[in-house]
Amino acid sequence: MRFEHSITIDAPAERVWAVFSDVARWPEWLPTVDAVERLDEGPLRVGSRARIRQPKLAVAVWEVTHFKDGEYFEWVSRGPGIRTTGGHRVVSTPAGTVATGTIIQEGPLAWLLGRLYAKLTDQYVALELETLKKVTEG
Repeated sequence: MRFEHSITIDAPAERVWAVFSDVARWPEWLPTVDAVERLDEGPLRVGSRARIRQPKLAVAVWEVTHFKDGEYFEWVSRGPGIRTTGGHRVVSTPAGTVATGTIIQEGPLAWLLGRLYAKLTDQYVALELETLKKVTEG
């Protein structure tokens, strides 16, 4: 299953990226994240890992698999029968900065877990971007 939302933000792409990519500080501003524990030090990069606790979801460890500073990072979390990929993109456009969040669920149990958590997952992705907009514009 795939869930994706985009939002246009009236703030410089550098500011949006700085907030969006600072995963350790997500609990300070994201209502969909209770806790983030970085499992390594330094700036986010390929191989960086974090343990994330979210309301109504199991604790998950995410590992960065793709990273382009200032533009995009993707990370993956694995569980029994499912692989979840989260994408975070920031693009500067004439209309403003467009931020996009994506969740892709794959694997033998993806269809079941995707259906069980579809509404919640879709709400979380949308709420994360709406909150990012408020934080970076304010």
